[in-house]
Parts: sequence; structure tokens; C-alpha cells
Amino acid sequence: MERPAWAPHGIDLTVPSVSRMYDYYLGGSHNFEVDREAARRAIQAWPGLPKIMQNNRAFMRRAIRFALQEGVTQFLDIGSGIPTFGNVHEVAHALERAARVVYVDNDPVAVAHSRAVLQGEGRVGIVSADFRSPQDIMESPEVEDLLDLRQPVALMLVALLHFVEDRDEPGKYLTELARHLAPGSLLVLSHGSPEAGPRRDGGVGLKEVYSTANAPLVIRTKDEIQLFFEGFEMVEPGLVPVPQWRPDGPPEYEESGACGGFAGIGVKAVGAA
Repeated sequence: MERPAWAPHGIDLTVPSVSRMYDYYLGGSHNFEVDREAARRAIQAWPGLPKIMQNNRAFMRRAIRFALQEGVTQFLDIGSGIPTFGNVHEVAHALERAARVVYVDNDPVAVAHSRAVLQGEGRVGIVSADFRSPQDIMESPEVEDLLDLRQPVALMLVALLHFVEDRDEPGKYLTELARHLAPGSLLVLSHGSPEAGPRRDGGVGLKEVYSTANAPLVIRTKDEIQLFFEGFEMVEPGLVPVPQWRPDGPPEYEESGACGGFAGIGVKAVGAA
């Protein structure tokens, strides 16, 4: 298989990447045929998938606006993926040029492309690290240089935790990350779940496709997703289907079948660990 010039060496081009599949759903060009083939099979298993991803991005944009309205101008986006139009720093800087953003991803393509796109951006950084290594994230030069952890930070976990298996104890790592954050910090989270949309096969077909990728898809219930907000006070309307979190207009997920998950924002309470 021919390796594109932009692809870092050492990447196994025979294994689909969830980051590059996401890039494909959003219409990006930084993906390989193995990613496109897996994404096409995923769409067959869950036809509303591209719209689900667009809904996730729309939630992210609304969450950024909410954070800025609350006076939170620092963003830590873990599992940030491959930069496409409307990334966190673009949305934030359109409203507040002083906003600071640190992206984190463990996909070499996402990191390499982010570094290329972000050259010359003085208030934005990219860290090559994994959600399951909080110390590598919080002690990185980018976090230490760009984020003032004495002030509130918006911790962005958008469409990430459904790729972290229970045996990896995602709640433990989230608690460790939250420990570094000042009171008033925000947890911005969305998570795939068949409970939020047409049930079909409960996501089994989709799980089968993602079992061939570099991160398996984990199906969780709304109650299980709610547990990730322990130590945070939920912002209205709470944990709701993604399109229903403070939509800009009437959500149309019932007709399109393009919900596929829950989203919410929590505020770290004073005195929380």
C-alpha cells in the first residue's frame, strides 16, 4: 500500500483508526482506504452515523460557547482527533482571542496533522498522549505552558470514552484528571449509546466493525454514562440525547435516526476532589 507523504512513518496502514474513520465521516481527507472501508461498513450497520458525528461536533461548538459565556477560556480537548473545520480553537478564538487550547490524542496521524495545522498558533498546543496516562497529559510542557490550572478549565471528552473499555477503568483516569482542575472547571462529555436512538440491534453490528479498529466500541447505558459526572454538578438540561443539549434550533434526530448518544456538561464543585 502506498504511503501518503503526510502519513508519519511507523503507522500500520492495515488497521483502521477510529480517529481517521471519524475524519472520513466528517468529510476529511486524512484517512486511508482501510479506514474508509471500515467506516462504510459501520455506516451500513448504523446508517445515521455521519449525522451522529455532525451532531457531536455541533454539541462541541455549543459547549465551547457555553464555557466562554461562563468565563472559562481554557480548554483541554482529549481525544481531539484530526483537525477539521470548526475545531475547538477556531470556535473559541472566533469569540475570545485570548482563549487557550491544548489538544491531546494518541493517534500519530492526528498529532502530526495537528502540529502542521497549528504552526504559528501561539495559544494552542498538541500533546501526543493517551487518556489513560493522565500524568503524561497534565505534566506535558504544553499544558504547563498554556493552561493555568489555578483557574477553571473546560475538560473536553467528546466522543472519546466509548473507546475506553471498562477493564481500563475510565472513571479512575477521569477522576485523576479532574483532581488537577480548579473548582468551576467544566466536564464536557458525549458518549455513544443505542439507548438514545433507534435500537436496531443495540449496536452489536457497529461493535463488530469497530472490533477490527485500533480501539473497540464500548456500549454503555445512560446510567453508566452518568457515573462519569461524579464530583460535578450537572448543568441544565442534564445528560440528554446529543441533539437535545441546548440546541440552536429544533432537534430533528427523531426523524433522521441520527442521535446515537448522550451529552452533558458538569461543573466541578467547590471542595470536590
